[in-house]
Amino acid sequence: MKALRFGRHAAIAVIAAGALALTACGSDNATGTSPAASQSGGAKVTGTLTGIGSSAQGAAMDVWKTNFASANQGATVQYSPDGSGAGRKAILDGSAQFAGSDAYLKDDEYASSKDKCGSDGAINIPVYISPIAVAFNLPDIKELKLDAATVAKIFRGQIAKWNDPAIAALNPDAKLPDLKVTPVNRSDDSGTTQNFTDYLSAAAADVWTDKAAGVWPASLKGENAKGTSGVVKTVTDTPGAVTYADDSAVSGKLGTAQIKVGDSFTKISPDAAAKAVDAGKPVDGRAASDLSIKLDRKTTIAGAYPVVLVSFHVVCTTYADQKTADLVKAFESYVVSDAGQKAAADAAKSAPLSKALQDKALKSIESIKAKS
Repeated sequence: MKALRFGRHAAIAVIAAGALALTACGSDNATGTSPAASQSGGAKVTGTLTGIGSSAQGAAMDVWKTNFASANQGATVQYSPDGSGAGRKAILDGSAQFAGSDAYLKDDEYASSKDKCGSDGAINIPVYISPIAVAFNLPDIKELKLDAATVAKIFRGQIAKWNDPAIAALNPDAKLPDLKVTPVNRSDDSGTTQNFTDYLSAAAADVWTDKAAGVWPASLKGENAKGTSGVVKTVTDTPGAVTYADDSAVSGKLGTAQIKVGDSFTKISPDAAAKAVDAGKPVDGRAASDLSIKLDRKTTIAGAYPVVLVSFHVVCTTYADQKTADLVKAFESYVVSDAGQKAAADAAKSAPLSKALQDKALKSIESIKAKS
């Protein structure tokens, strides 16, 4: 279980800023109570950062932006939750200083990033860990048990009714309705879709014959909607509908599935998601400071929830000027700090980075530089 770690890096954003002699602006925060405020009187950064990307990060980004701006008057972070694919495209073409993405850069994207981000290209920094809920709208049912093959059949349209024998066999005590199953998928290029289809293609390969991808297979019929909020609203408004979405967006609104792992079923939770992430491996062939994680979707570790996304901030290893590099470093240092991770957990039910992953993230952020 991953406990929240208070205090260790609570003021890292501005302490790091002072140590790096970052661009100064007005006086220190008068109250000293902001989660991102300096406790050492260090200088603060100014300027505007533009980010585009993951809608799953939406709630976390809102609190990160607010806290960082409060601690650094004159600094602003703009973020448009247009989807992970749009975010990666934006950093590759230089229209954003960072991207939020629920999938790390593909090999060809990493190669392309060297055009705008220097010889080491862009790097993926994990900032947000969250389980992806298989979420449904069924009268009087808030929880079901499902295995990977059954989930795959549901989203492939091979299970037409909720009282199908495959679902009933896993839930013998449930009063399943004779109600049409309506799968709802993301219409945009989505990191959540990438992670969800990665799970299905690994854990239910006999049923899910499509490759993992950020765009939903065109051959599959069903409803679709844009963004996390779009699919959640569609399911909320449609009895019998089912989707996949960041758990923070469905909590209290829809029923969710426990997922079979090994011989038992794992209930969705931040701690279970974090346990699955810790079992992941680094991705080969990237810059030394890159922290892309390849997840083990077929894990049998007790208590792990493998339908999980690790959401990254994709940043350049080299920026055109020192002010931008310093601003990126200060913001990202706050995001992965104890204070930033606690803020995200409170706002979005995400799991905090483990200490080991947090330390690696800070080291990678420290390596960001400006062109000489």
